[in-house]
Amino acid sequence: MHSARSAGGPPRVAILAFAETSASVLYGMHDFFHAAGRDWGLIEHGTPGPSLMASVVVSADGTPLTVANGVRVCPDCRLDALAEPDLVCIPELAVVPTEPLGARFDAECAWLRDAYAGGAVIASACSGALLMAQAGLLDGEAATTHWAFCGALAERFPEVRVQCQRSLVVAGDGQRLVMAGGGTTWQDLALYLIARFAGVEAAMQLARVNLIDWHHVGQQPFARLSASRQTDDALIARAQVWAATHYAEPAPVAAMAELTGLSERAFVRRFRQVTGMSPLAYVHAVRIEEAKQMLEATRLPIEAIAEELGYEDASFFSRLFKREVKLTPARYRRKFGDLREVLREAAGHAH
Repeated sequence: MHSARSAGGPPRVAILAFAETSASVLYGMHDFFHAAGRDWGLIEHGTPGPSLMASVVVSADGTPLTVANGVRVCPDCRLDALAEPDLVCIPELAVVPTEPLGARFDAECAWLRDAYAGGAVIASACSGALLMAQAGLLDGEAATTHWAFCGALAERFPEVRVQCQRSLVVAGDGQRLVMAGGGTTWQDLALYLIARFAGVEAAMQLARVNLIDWHHVGQQPFARLSASRQTDDALIARAQVWAATHYAEPAPVAAMAELTGLSERAFVRRFRQVTGMSPLAYVHAVRIEEAKQMLEATRLPIEAIAEELGYEDASFFSRLFKREVKLTPARYRRKFGDLREVLREAAGHAH
């Protein structure tokens, strides 16, 4: 976790609202922060888990406003009503890149300076970095922003080291300045911040739930078959619980049938009726999910992972994995192992 400032509860997140933004990024981040921890519990256990971050929308005066894309936004409170946020997020700034900001954001800039001086992490999505620069927070620091604003940021704030090619930049005292580039990189930003404040696993879970793919290879790698599908059939539920921890057994279907007291034929028929899949397919699905975790979190050779999962033939495991996930184990590791490393590094910045 990031800070002892929120020792009595989840980290306090303030998302800054102003007329020159859009609702998609503002409420997209708001939703992500509330979903961290909550949605995974719903999918895995049938009951929402606790939200791991407490997010509110704030504005200069706290009154309802219409943002740039015509959506009506109702902030939760005014700036001076939120004491010591742990994290402040600035959505994109919908202005002409060359347009000077003048004094129109003086209240927001003063508040950002105070929050940063008080120990908060300040993060911006897209062109929101302009507001960080206007507040003087980026002087002498590396920064990034939407590609269309990089030139203006460099020209108007020459002390800022603009790194336009990077989609995510972390800088400042204690690595407390975080900037994402344009478009949907606000999703990468939200994942980074969730990893930093709530843990790597929470960020990975949110990525899977929301099908977030940093490299656009498709949705299937994020799909997770729950290893604990909810069922009212006590015998089948008992078999599922057993499979969750004994998936590497050499004859899992026979073992599950014995556990339930049914004949293997009757067990297979009943399991399919309850879950919509065969017991063996279920065990394979559980193994594949465990394989994903091992590929993400360890450097074990693929052959060793296959053996750990109960597959004597590593090539069979690789074919099965590719059929189900649409990526080879090696490609999955490169993709999600790298993502986990980025998020682990983010969590490290909390300390």
